[in-house]
Amino acid sequence: MLNHKAFSIFKKNITTMKYVWLLILVCYSCKSKMHSSLDLNEKKQQSRLFTEVKIIPIIEEETLNVRALEIVEDKNALVFLSSLGDLGVYNNEIEELIFPIEIETDSIKPNFRSLSARNSSGYGMSISSPAKLYKLDIDPKKSNIVYQEDHEKAFYDSLEFWNDDEGIAIGDPTDDCMSIIITRDGGTSWKKITCENLPEAKDGEAAFAASDTNIAIVGDKTWVATGGKASRILFSPDKGKTWGVFNTPIIQGLETTGMYSIDFYDDLNGFAIGGDYKLPEQNKANKIRTQDGGKTWELVAENKNPGYRSCVKYVPNSNAKQLVAVGFNGIDYSSDGGNNWKHLSDEGFYTLRFSNDSIAFAGGNGRVSKLVFK
Repeated sequence: MLNHKAFSIFKKNITTMKYVWLLILVCYSCKSKMHSSLDLNEKKQQSRLFTEVKIIPIIEEETLNVRALEIVEDKNALVFLSSLGDLGVYNNEIEELIFPIEIETDSIKPNFRSLSARNSSGYGMSISSPAKLYKLDIDPKKSNIVYQEDHEKAFYDSLEFWNDDEGIAIGDPTDDCMSIIITRDGGTSWKKITCENLPEAKDGEAAFAASDTNIAIVGDKTWVATGGKASRILFSPDKGKTWGVFNTPIIQGLETTGMYSIDFYDDLNGFAIGGDYKLPEQNKANKIRTQDGGKTWELVAENKNPGYRSCVKYVPNSNAKQLVAVGFNGIDYSSDGGNNWKHLSDEGFYTLRFSNDSIAFAGGNGRVSKLVFK
């Protein structure tokens, strides 16, 4: 629950503030480092197979809605943003939660759906017009807006960084292409890519702000999952300088169908999941896999559970074999690359991030929790 005592100390003690912010301001490269270190780790050991999951509550509050969270570099803490514009920090080592850290804004509270971090600052983006990208300062009152889009169709879904200097956010089309903004100066300024430099969007093609996992990055390569009436992969081999597009066989055709989440284990093996959140039990054509870097995709676990899920992640050190998917209908696990799945829990979450090969953190409706897989 809310740790008001800890929060009071936090505001008064700048040393504590700096300590907490060190947890927040993690270089996004920790994600790529985690993946790049897998080759060595895999030669030494493979993750054990899971048969159950223990769910440990971190915060449970009725008004809480969390779709944006990140693991910090030392793997002992996480940060998250809520749909009501608040920031939270949980130190797993000492089991201390500091929440809410209120971001100073105008009268409109940001609905945060995406979060990323780097060495000197963190970034969070609200979804709809006016869509605002915040640079999060050590003093919440000094958080400032580094990008704003007032277009009536503006709706941003996901945010990631390639490295300390270069980052990307993606959103629904405001013109004839997906909205993509990029920074090359560490987040100080952001520029929207013109449609002449992007694949043309199909009618009804957009993306879902369900779990902040529409973007997958391995090295310089970037995959963006779209959804809706058309659900495709936008691919850049060079950190967003040039773009191509790949078709997928995932369910599509309605505004609520398509890919909701994508993850890549390495530059060849990737997995995407989704479906139709209005028909969550439907399990036809909602899980797809690639083994050639996203050029071609195949349906897997066809007409098998799970149905609709909003987030999928590879288990670290699993040689692209183990996956965990979460959604408001529960938690599911595959040990064979997505061909077959085991339902581990009915407890619902929107998004998930692994800290190591057996511990993850997840956010959802009214909760943020630690997941221990056994």
